[in-house]
Amino acid sequence: MRKSKFTDEQIIAILAEQERGMATADVCRRHGVSSATFYKWKAKYGGMDVSDARKLKTLETENARLKKLLADSMLDNSILKDLLGKN
Repeated sequence: MRKSKFTDEQIIAILAEQERGMATADVCRRHGVSSATFYKWKAKYGGMDVSDARKLKTLETENARLKKLLADSMLDNSILKDLLGKN
C-alpha cells in the first residue's frame, strides 16, 4: 500500500478547513487531493483532534504487531500438529 504524502495532523487540518465553511471542491483543489480521498479521510478522521489521531496510529501499529504474533504462533502450532500426526 502506498504511503500518504500527508501526515495525520495535516489531514485533520485539511478537514478543519472544510468544516470552517470553505467549499469541499476548493479545499481539494488547494491541497491537490481528489474528492474521493477527501471523503475517505472524513470518514476515518472526522471529528478527531491531533491527539486522537496519534492514539489511533499507536493502536493500529500495536494491532498489526499482535496480528503478526498470532499468525506466527498459529503457524508454529500447525507445524507441530503435522509433525505429531505423522509419528
